[in-house]
Amino acid sequence: MCFGPFSRLCHWGPLTALGIIKFITGMTIHCNNLLWPVHSTGGFINSAVFVALSGLTLYNFLSSMYHGPGYLHLGWKPNREEDCFYLQSCGVCQGFKAPRSHHCRKCGRCVMKMDHHCPWINNCVGWGNHAHFTLFLLFATLGCLHASVILGRSLYKSIHRMHYITGNQPVIQFGLYGLIMCVLALGFAIGVVVAVGMLLYFQLRAIVRNRTAIEDWILEKANFRRRDSGKMFVFPYDLGPRVNCFQVFTLSCHPVGDGIHWPVVNGCDQYTLTREQIEQKNEKRLKTKVYSIIRPASGYWFPITHGFRVCISFPCTDEPRIKLEVGDKVLVTRWRKHWLFGEKVQYDIPVGEESLRRTRGWFPRRCAVELIENNQENEKIPTSSRIPVRKRK
Repeated sequence: MCFGPFSRLCHWGPLTALGIIKFITGMTIHCNNLLWPVHSTGGFINSAVFVALSGLTLYNFLSSMYHGPGYLHLGWKPNREEDCFYLQSCGVCQGFKAPRSHHCRKCGRCVMKMDHHCPWINNCVGWGNHAHFTLFLLFATLGCLHASVILGRSLYKSIHRMHYITGNQPVIQFGLYGLIMCVLALGFAIGVVVAVGMLLYFQLRAIVRNRTAIEDWILEKANFRRRDSGKMFVFPYDLGPRVNCFQVFTLSCHPVGDGIHWPVVNGCDQYTLTREQIEQKNEKRLKTKVYSIIRPASGYWFPITHGFRVCISFPCTDEPRIKLEVGDKVLVTRWRKHWLFGEKVQYDIPVGEESLRRTRGWFPRRCAVELIENNQENEKIPTSSRIPVRKRK
């Protein structure tokens, strides 16, 4: 068991990421020393550049992990009481969610300007660590691109060492284990360039637009709601690429502002987006359907007993799967062809603990059947499981 500052590090995500970083770094430095003598000018510059990229990758990785995204303090509420009407409440944190804040189930706190929860840093990406996380992705991509060239050249010269004139060129000879480690390191480096490079692209796009991944989804639903009127929803925080970037990237990598109050475009205010979120949730609750479970759901991510199509059509999200028994009732708010997402109706939750003990997640569609007489069933559902619709002021 880990305590103190090492508790966040002792997780499969950071340990795996650190292992890959150190493995690629060690193997690349070894191959670089075989290709170019350390005392040569070219070898020194090449080594210095790669070590710098590796060091900056490690520094920003640890910084994004330990600086954290910034959390709202428990029981937070706005200074003006009347502003509470435009905000969503959080039953777990016993307070209100500030604009652009969202509750993370894994962290157990409301995160300021939450983008997503990243298992590789075992923390959320948000207001406080967005710059460090993006720089970590940038230097990791550049470093692994550099490493791919060195490892690839070393592997080529090792395999074809009999086909070039040695002269002043170094002869690289790998044993069996050395060859295997070089191939593995090259595979990891290329994989990082592709996977992390794609994530870097999405993060840079989010910074330029000043929109998190969650806000992209909110904006998409907002425009869908207005598809018939022809008017698009005005995203309040997009102040232009230059200003958007300077809100994240500073010389100290410390973000601008306090994570709660944000500059907005003309015609919008601090609660433009939160009001839209409340209206979207109201619409979703009005469309909620009651399902009764007719087959038990195991809660597994790949329930093979329910068919191959169910397994290969699983929802592409890290949201949980829930275990259900025959006769359970579920309030379904989202659905796919083979899966349903909803909240299990629980009749034995003490008053005041509804938000702490809610059970929500995905389960196979074939486990349930929709109850047509929803009105009669809703009367039997306890009020703790039915979230009231919030009326506009």
